[in-house]
Amino acid sequence: MYAITIPEPGGPEALQWAEVPDPVPGEGEVLIDVVASAVNRADLLQRQGFYDPPPGSSPYPGLECSGRIVALGPGVGGWAVGDEVCALLAGGGYAERVAVPAGQVLPVPDGVDLVTAAALPEVTATVWSNVFMIAHLRPGETLLAHGGASGIGTMAIQLAKAVGAKVAVTAGGKEKLAFCQELGADVLIDYREQDFVEEVERATGGAGADVILDIMGAKYLDRNVRALAVNGRLAIIGMQGGVKGELNIAALLNKRAAVTATSLRGRPVAEKSSIVAAVREHVWPLIGAGQVRPVVDRTLPMRDAGAAHRVLEESGHIGKVLLTRDVAPA
Repeated sequence: MYAITIPEPGGPEALQWAEVPDPVPGEGEVLIDVVASAVNRADLLQRQGFYDPPPGSSPYPGLECSGRIVALGPGVGGWAVGDEVCALLAGGGYAERVAVPAGQVLPVPDGVDLVTAAALPEVTATVWSNVFMIAHLRPGETLLAHGGASGIGTMAIQLAKAVGAKVAVTAGGKEKLAFCQELGADVLIDYREQDFVEEVERATGGAGADVILDIMGAKYLDRNVRALAVNGRLAIIGMQGGVKGELNIAALLNKRAAVTATSLRGRPVAEKSSIVAAVREHVWPLIGAGQVRPVVDRTLPMRDAGAAHRVLEESGHIGKVLLTRDVAPA
């Protein structure tokens, strides 16, 4: 088969479409013929040499995909050859085929086409696990989602609104904020011109945000704690703003607040399977009912993954950037 490889770490040009050995499904795995994958920030870090795949996983980038099952490994039940699915991966989505634990596979939701389904596994699993399973966002509470126009942000807005929460977002520029508003965001904060701490305090009558979903890490740590409500929960899922920050423990104690930090890729298969099962139970019905939808900025040929990486690096996109095999030139 062919896959996007990284012979040497570097810029987007480091990504090479090359012939590689075919994957073979192991115990409890299914083999998916990939139709589409999606680009995530973690893929950019892997390309740069900063985020190696977990031991035993595919060396190729790509943390999610959609496609059709073409083979079942030993011990797999509940799936059949020919099923149209999407899946959460530890790697290998930028390829023609990928083997994945059956517990990380999801049916394509009602009302979503097979290509677009590739936009769903990573964002739904990330948002549901952090905002709801860990931070326990409740109806009537306020969520602050940084990067509201990103793939994660657009899904966080919709899921929070679906459960009856109030949503504040940060984003850069009027176009992105207007899109967030269309999705249901109540409080729109342009991080280039406004202080999100002040804006959240104003919007909540001084109470603060009950849950903050943060992609920035160190750069926003102190301000995130200041923006939290009493008993607030800060969920850190990224480090675009650095890896080391100073935490005001006194402020955290005064607010009886909690800070968590998680990633999906390196978790044990059992944990990821549990998250995927929760997504299927709670999120898939919302998508099927039209309350929640994947947001796709653009679709590019998989062999041109470098161009897709440049799109993410320029941060001009809204929602997800997909890679497809079907539109790749011969």
